[in-house]
Amino acid sequence: MTDPDCPPRCPWAGNDPLMLAYHDLEWGVPQRDGRTLWEMLMLEGFQAGLAWITVLRKREAFRVAFEGFDPEKVARFTAKDVLRLRADPGIIRARAKIEATIRGAQVYCEMEGRGERFSDYCWSFTEGKPLAGDGRSFPATTPLSEQISKALKQRGFKFVGPTITYAWMQAIGLVNDHAIDCFRRERVGPS
Repeated sequence: MTDPDCPPRCPWAGNDPLMLAYHDLEWGVPQRDGRTLWEMLMLEGFQAGLAWITVLRKREAFRVAFEGFDPEKVARFTAKDVLRLRADPGIIRARAKIEATIRGAQVYCEMEGRGERFSDYCWSFTEGKPLAGDGRSFPATTPLSEQISKALKQRGFKFVGPTITYAWMQAIGLVNDHAIDCFRRERVGPS
């Protein structure tokens, strides 16, 4: 029996209040701010091999450690910053993921410096419109996530394999993958 006071949600949201808030307020909402798109891509990279709740619980500490995910500031991080971050118990301290974030900031800044807005780049893969999953099947990758992953890697991004890329696409609303019966499906984009 379902609780009439609890709307139907995607099963992955579970019952953790942090996950519920993330699901209800953020996940799948089309995001157009380039800096936020970059932050989410970096956080998805940190999530690799871990549960998303781990990243959510550490997200505020990540924001402090990475200067509010300001790409211009992060792009200037040095080896000393890597050591500082590796010693920070509030974040995921994997050296390769930290270095990938710094490199990702440099790539972001290089793109913006050439007049290529990161937001426009991200949304160019879907012609500026969110795609709709069928709401019944939930793949880990798609041909489009493979294409975007390859393009991101060619730019110099790391920790952007097809699975991470697809999770990012779902999170930032490039694709609406809310379950067919989820109360958020109609609210975040086309079905």
